[in-house]
Amino acid sequence: MEKERLWNRHFLSICFSSFFIFTTFYILVVTLPSFVLGELKGSGQNIGLVTTVFVIAAVIVRPLTGRWLDEISRKGIIAGSLLLFAVCSVLYLLVHSYGMLLALRFVHGISFGIAATATSAVVLDLIPEKRKGEGIGYFTLFMSLAMVIGPYIGLTITEYLSYRVLFAAISVFAVLAGVFGLLAQIPPRVSRPDTLGSWNIRRYFEFKAIPVSLSGFVLAFAYGSMSTFISVYAKSIGLGNVASYFFIVFAALVLISRPFTGRLYDRRGAHILVYPGILLFMIGMIWLSRVTTAPAFLATAGLVGLGYGAILPSFQTLAIQSAPMHRRALATSTYFVLFDLGFGLGSYLLGIIAARTDYRKMYLCAGLITSLALIFYYFLHHRLQKPVKESALESLS
Repeated sequence: MEKERLWNRHFLSICFSSFFIFTTFYILVVTLPSFVLGELKGSGQNIGLVTTVFVIAAVIVRPLTGRWLDEISRKGIIAGSLLLFAVCSVLYLLVHSYGMLLALRFVHGISFGIAATATSAVVLDLIPEKRKGEGIGYFTLFMSLAMVIGPYIGLTITEYLSYRVLFAAISVFAVLAGVFGLLAQIPPRVSRPDTLGSWNIRRYFEFKAIPVSLSGFVLAFAYGSMSTFISVYAKSIGLGNVASYFFIVFAALVLISRPFTGRLYDRRGAHILVYPGILLFMIGMIWLSRVTTAPAFLATAGLVGLGYGAILPSFQTLAIQSAPMHRRALATSTYFVLFDLGFGLGSYLLGIIAARTDYRKMYLCAGLITSLALIFYYFLHHRLQKPVKESALESLS
């Protein structure tokens, strides 16, 4: 029974560390566009690049982190990355030019990529095998909470106080991420003989996790437009006063769905969550491109949140379970490499569409692009499961 226990001090410590990492991340995602336009006098096209540079840095370092987690001290990786993450957060107080901001975003992205990958990999060893779907669901719930609390705090501080107060706040959150990360007891990793060369690509990527991760890439591509531009879009359609509530409704629906989605995954599999989730997400994004009133604006947040809450933990769990036990850290980093890459490219490319047309057309494009996640999931994962099951039955007969 002890082995089946999910909730304990170490699991909660990693969850809270991840929560404060992503709170800092989402605060900056929704506030830096206005900071660039207002304080640094940047152009509309500069907005997406601030997010893209950050994500590119995270994408570069994630595969290396997956390898390091399997080969060197996990505690050292978490401690070092969280220290760098906190230092970078403090340095926003000194930014006074766009070039300086981009340089800081790149280094901050490196620390984020290492810390987020490390916490996501370590938590797998703290979750009982038979409760993986449920455990990862609750772990990602903390990320979802950060997704609403971060933007709400960021938009409220910039509305009523100042960017200096905002950067002081993210410094505090980054320090808290480090404190909780150090409080967790990291399970020792069983060393395995190295059978791959130093430059073998399989030391950096888990190819079995790529099919599902491609669907995650598409989801993140579309989601990048929502996280980065929702506050600017709300102001452009005269709904700036309810922008912060968008994320509250979004997270509320994620919270409502999360207690049963993890258990449903463990009992019925991923398909029952993924297909409805993608459709809800797609419908919500397309509707978002047409809204004109506050109730409709907030209703789209609910639809997108309900879909996102079902899809994200399902994709992450599938990617992890596709790999052998000793390569799950690599599977985690592979999944997030593609997820981050989608988020960064979506923020930049959809931002270009918005700059050349308008935000309504951008969200319409994002919604239509989401349909690719359905196609990738069916042809690269779902359809290929049938031959696997049939061969397994034949071997048993």
